[in-house]
Amino acid sequence: MNVSIEIKRLPHGEGMELPHYASAHAAGMDIRAAVDTPVTLKPLDRCVIPTGFSLAIPAGYEAQIRPRSGMALKKGLSIPNSPGTIDADYRGEVGVIVINLSNEDIVIERGERIAQMIFAPVAHAILQEVELLDATDRGAGGFGSTGAK
Repeated sequence: MNVSIEIKRLPHGEGMELPHYASAHAAGMDIRAAVDTPVTLKPLDRCVIPTGFSLAIPAGYEAQIRPRSGMALKKGLSIPNSPGTIDADYRGEVGVIVINLSNEDIVIERGERIAQMIFAPVAHAILQEVELLDATDRGAGGFGSTGAK
């Protein structure tokens, strides 16, 4: 399924690659850091990294910002609100909230691939307040209630 998304390059994104799929069957588009100077994150530091672009996402869709597995494994860079959501009515710059989960400083350079972006349909729910919910085998069992193995 394809969806057309409008993208606007911002002045500080000039000369950088726009998000794109790195392989034919990639689920996410790589997003690059549009920083003017390298950003150093100490362990457990977090900040917003600019991307140098804005989007016009059609109604009924969202963009999800997710960590890149290679960056998470090799450097410890993650996204604390993963997946981050960009709503269809947002028109500002896409910023990526990153966190350093390693024990060492991480340096983010201009043009470095820091996250991936996935577009997904969104369903709007209509909540109906009731006095009683239907019964299931699990019932109100919470975290870990279905077992570990």
